[in-house]
Amino acid sequence: MKLYEISQSVNNNYDTYDSAIVAAESEDEARMINPDKMDDEDWDGEVGSWSAWCAAKDVDVEYIGEAKEGTKKGLILASFNAG
Repeated sequence: MKLYEISQSVNNNYDTYDSAIVAAESEDEARMINPDKMDDEDWDGEVGSWSAWCAAKDVDVEYIGEAKEGTKKGLILASFNAG
């Protein structure tokens, strides 16, 4: 399992996430982790008329390093801009 920083700059209103640290097997898998839909395994990568995140195509992904053994896929830490 690897650690990635995911970030976005297209949805920068109040009550939105700007970045997160996630654990995933690949960059593509990290891009599909949505901090606003942490329990939604079936997220299709698109957003509706309002979302606290962005479409998967707009997510920037940066590899940070290897996760500790036993780390599960998903959100580790997120940055939320409350309004």
